[in-house]
Amino acid sequence: MKKTFSRIGIAAVLLAAVIVLMNSAFVIKENQYGLIREFGRIERVISEPGLYFKIPFVQEKGTVTKELLLYDIAKSDVITKDKKSMIVDSFVLWRVTDPKVFAQTLNTSSVNAEGRINVAVYNAIKNVISSMTQADIIAARGQELTNLIMANVTSSVSQYGIEITTVEIKLLDLPEDNKDAVFERMISERENIAATYTAEGNSEAQMIRNTTDKEIALLISEAEKNAEILKAEGEAQYMEIMSAAYNDELRADFYSFTRSLDALKNSIAGGDKTIILDKSSPITQIFY
Repeated sequence: MKKTFSRIGIAAVLLAAVIVLMNSAFVIKENQYGLIREFGRIERVISEPGLYFKIPFVQEKGTVTKELLLYDIAKSDVITKDKKSMIVDSFVLWRVTDPKVFAQTLNTSSVNAEGRINVAVYNAIKNVISSMTQADIIAARGQELTNLIMANVTSSVSQYGIEITTVEIKLLDLPEDNKDAVFERMISERENIAATYTAEGNSEAQMIRNTTDKEIALLISEAEKNAEILKAEGEAQYMEIMSAAYNDELRADFYSFTRSLDALKNSIAGGDKTIILDKSSPITQIFY
């Protein structure tokens, strides 16, 4: 009988030991933070994975994920600096950086965290969009706009022990009811800009042509003047040479003779012709 009671006692002790061990030992995984609470108060934060122990029935174990989480924010309307409405569709990547603060402020709830993120990101997007005109926003699409939003949102959620690593704009568009009107206005504005550039280009081209024409006219005038000077100088030299060549009477008579022959030749050029000359004509004197 005593042996039976002894075996039952040993079994009860072993069972109690197993229960105590099961309630005291726990494992923290690689992608988790561990939180040990004692009567509701956070007593310890575990950051490294492994096997750990707690006081059974007194302390409670909780976990918070370390993973990067995706939160898809619903589309929202924002107003630009020039009072134009735009639709923004975005998403956020975030993670827990301080599990103790996260537990104290948001009760380790991802839903609560996403609610705070939604407000912070919307306010950041609204602040950035409202400080820019619609044309500036369209020109800044992509990383430039994302950087501006991130600069406005980074510190707004750190008080909750979380971090926003990325804010991406999936869609930044115009409302359907005024999209066509905005596009037409943008096209008109760019056509006006193009017309202005064309007019300025034509004006500059005309100025260049006028300047070039003036320079060409001056060059031609100078060339013609130099040509006339050279021609006059040549004729003067020619007259000097001729004067020297026919300075005596015999040479003068020969010159007169050749000039008369040239004149007669020119008179009968072009076909059969009859010339009637007076006896006193210089040409007639050639034949006497």
